[in-house]
Amino acid sequence: MFKLTSLNLNGIRSAASKGLQDWVAQSMPDCICVQELKAQAFDMSGRFEEIAGLKGYFHFAEKKGYSGVGIYTRHEPSDVIVGYGSTEFDTEGRYIELRFDRPGRQQSPKLSIISGYFPSGSSGEERQAAKFRL
Repeated sequence: MFKLTSLNLNGIRSAASKGLQDWVAQSMPDCICVQELKAQAFDMSGRFEEIAGLKGYFHFAEKKGYSGVGIYTRHEPSDVIVGYGSTEFDTEGRYIELRFDRPGRQQSPKLSIISGYFPSGSSGEERQAAKFRL
C-alpha cells in the first residue's frame, strides 16, 4: 500500500515548532505534499531538506514569506518538474510534480504526484480571476 498525505503547513518553521517531524515519523507516509512553506531555499538549508527519512523537493515563491510548495518522498523520482511554465504564477511557487516513470517499474500506470497551491480568491476580484486562470 502507498500512503500519500497532503498538508497545508501555514509555514514550515511554524509546523516544525508544533511537532511536524514527530508526526511524520509516527504517520510513516510514503509521500507528503506540502503547501504554504512560506520559506526560501536558504531557510530550508540544513533544517528541512529531509523530514523523518523523506527527501524534499520544493518550488519556492520569489516573495519572502509567501506561498511555496513541496513534496517529501521515500522514493527516488525519475523526474522533478518545478512550475508549469506560467510567467504569471511560477514566481509564486505554486506547482511541483514528481514523476516515477522508471523503465521496468512494476506498477502500472506510471505515477506522477503534484503538490499545487491555488490562490484563495477571497482577497478580491483580481485574485479570484487569477485563480480561474491558474
